Amino acid sequence: MQVLVYLFVAVILYVLAGRIYGNYIGRFFGLNAERPTPAVVVNDGRDFVPTKTSVVFGHHFATIAGAGPILGPTLALLYGYLPAWIWIVFGGIFIGAVHDFSALFASVREEGRSISEIARRAMGKTGFTLFIIFTIIMILLVTSSFLKATAVSLTSEWPIEKLGLTADQTLLKTRVNNDGVLLGRIGGIASTSVIIITGMAPLLGYLLYKKNVRVAYVFLLAALLCIISVVIGFQVPITLQPTTWMIILAVYVTLAAGIPVWIILQPRDFTNVQLLYAGICLLTAGLVAGGFSGSLHFSAPASNIAEGTGHIGFIWPMLCITIACGAVSGFHALAAGGTTSKQVRDERATKSIGFNAMLLESALAVGVVLALASSLNFSDYKSLVWPTLAGGKANPVLAFSLAVGHLLNSSLGIPTAIGTIFGILMVEGFVVTTLDSAVRINRYLFEELWSIILASPPKAMRSYWFNSGLSAVLMLVMAYYNAFVTNWLAFGSANQLLAALTLFSIAVWFMSRGKIAWMIIIPGIFMMVTTIASLLLLPRLYLEKHAYTLLVMDLLLLALSLGVVIVAAKTFRSKWLEMKKMGAAQEIEFAQK
Repeated sequence: MQVLVYLFVAVILYVLAGRIYGNYIGRFFGLNAERPTPAVVVNDGRDFVPTKTSVVFGHHFATIAGAGPILGPTLALLYGYLPAWIWIVFGGIFIGAVHDFSALFASVREEGRSISEIARRAMGKTGFTLFIIFTIIMILLVTSSFLKATAVSLTSEWPIEKLGLTADQTLLKTRVNNDGVLLGRIGGIASTSVIIITGMAPLLGYLLYKKNVRVAYVFLLAALLCIISVVIGFQVPITLQPTTWMIILAVYVTLAAGIPVWIILQPRDFTNVQLLYAGICLLTAGLVAGGFSGSLHFSAPASNIAEGTGHIGFIWPMLCITIACGAVSGFHALAAGGTTSKQVRDERATKSIGFNAMLLESALAVGVVLALASSLNFSDYKSLVWPTLAGGKANPVLAFSLAVGHLLNSSLGIPTAIGTIFGILMVEGFVVTTLDSAVRINRYLFEELWSIILASPPKAMRSYWFNSGLSAVLMLVMAYYNAFVTNWLAFGSANQLLAALTLFSIAVWFMSRGKIAWMIIIPGIFMMVTTIASLLLLPRLYLEKHAYTLLVMDLLLLALSLGVVIVAAKTFRSKWLEMKKMGAAQEIEFAQK
């Protein structure tokens, strides 16, 4: 029942936030249903397409969700489930949802321009350059983190005894390790499934976009392919070394970054979003059923701050950057200004999409914390996510997947092994999709950066192969030489800095329109202070781990943070003075009348 209390309180707070706080912000923004959106005005049938709000919501949620709200909360559970729950719920409402809503609204008002272009208009060329560099670093860090996590999880093995299976079982392919323990090859099943789903994506894309087959039929075909891929995976689990997987994935994303999106990226999303929605439904059903039946009990401590501090760092600021996507994420602004703003057909929908999609992602993160805390033995959790120096590599994907497996078994009677496979597939498909999208975005950003730095960039530096290859090579090098946890903490810092820069840019954008948006300014200040504090603490960890590339990035981010503070302070001051002058002029005009 205790699990239900945390779940229901979070849901109630999210509902109230959507109805009260979200509507209040919408009134402050001045949402206007009569104002034509860029999708309606341009409507070019390619990028600008007015679309039903429910469809845009699904696209936006699939873009911003994925593995982020799973991996971050999994790592942060070490502090205890209560601190993680508090930050996810209140950070998601007062920072993350405000960040996403304001970024989407500003992009719609600015004719569908990206958040970097809004930063250029708000804070000039310097702010624009800082935004580009921030984004490149953040994407390199998230792709290297995801690459490392994917490579380790696709080779995951776990004692079959802990999966509720006997030695004579025939469900999983097994092997015996050096200690004589019989291990089930869980990751190999996911490997086979991911390969099949990726390989069949062009067929789905061809049917959807070239043959115009009805979406419902393709949806059923995609679901069937998911099932077939898993069945084949049980029979033929593909097992490779983590380093081999990293190289294969790096080559794959280099090629995929230049292939038209309808061939792989969109049909993969079309297939994988089914796994995500099904996962959220099963996760919720398991928590509710287990909570009512009394089968769920917290094995993780409510507060474990001392141990969390020892492994990660002081709870503030490190908890706030470890749980990035579940509470606030600068990456969401890229999604809002990238494709979402070009599909919104009614300005009022920016609240439904921007604010509410973030609340749903935050709710997913809450479900992850509760599932881990109640369904995975805490000693198993630590051995998987925070292994000792003598242990293996951190494998948060497997930890989450095992928690899902045990949760679905105790609450709904689904075999633990099946539930575990479903959990790992739920994460893996979106990790690979994120790698596809992120490397593609970084390719564009590098092209933009060269045009800023060089008056006339060489033809080679403008080519697809150079920039996508550069993105993939840097990702591979950082993943190979740095542990997942250190990479993830660096990503969290860069991601939250990007969120702070977004909030500052939008606050200035509102000031230029005569509004002081304190609900944006205060979260922006908090995130800037938090990330600067984390960047001051992380060098010690990087030196201990000999992570010198991350140390260099940390120092670079610190310098960029100082630049943001200076630019923002100067811009705020100039806008404030402009507003005071305008106010004084209006008072004089009124007195003369």
